[in-house]
Amino acid sequence: MATASGALRGDGELGFAIRSIVVAWFVLLFLRVPTAIRLVGPLLVRAIRAGLPAGPNVLLTVRGRSSGLPRTVPVALLELPAGRFVQSPYGDVQWVHNLRTAGEAEVTAAGRSRKVSAVELMPEAAAPILREAIARNPRSVLLRRLLGPVDRPPVAVLHFFRLRVDTTLDEYVAEARRHPVFELRPVETIAA
Repeated sequence: MATASGALRGDGELGFAIRSIVVAWFVLLFLRVPTAIRLVGPLLVRAIRAGLPAGPNVLLTVRGRSSGLPRTVPVALLELPAGRFVQSPYGDVQWVHNLRTAGEAEVTAAGRSRKVSAVELMPEAAAPILREAIARNPRSVLLRRLLGPVDRPPVAVLHFFRLRVDTTLDEYVAEARRHPVFELRPVETIAA
């Protein structure tokens, strides 16, 4: 008979059922992410502005290309050995167009704002960044207990980005064409 602690470790049929449900939930979440982001985005903006921890998420404020008004969106900041990057998981969305046009933005995290210049990377340069960012996808303690330690990105992330565990660099280049990557370079610190 499976116990609750056995289920968390993944023992027996109950553990398998729970793992299957969690994986299916995450796949559905990633397939419906744009809707979830529209609902959760404003709450995330408030949390980050209040200085609450939000993982790798920061606020990116970019001047609108038509209106000239500041537009703020939560984005995941990729801090890698090669530098600091933002990547659009949804392709050429509005903040991407604005950042291309402006070439600069303000990044806010933990109550501090910093002006940055933004340089869009060519897909050939963005592919290794995208591969490293996806490979470094950490799992929470709960997911490690439910799904076990695995040295690969979660299946839902691979599915969302149309990648496989054995994806070649050329396939990452193709994916980088659909998901623009910008390198952020600090300009100055702004008092919050």
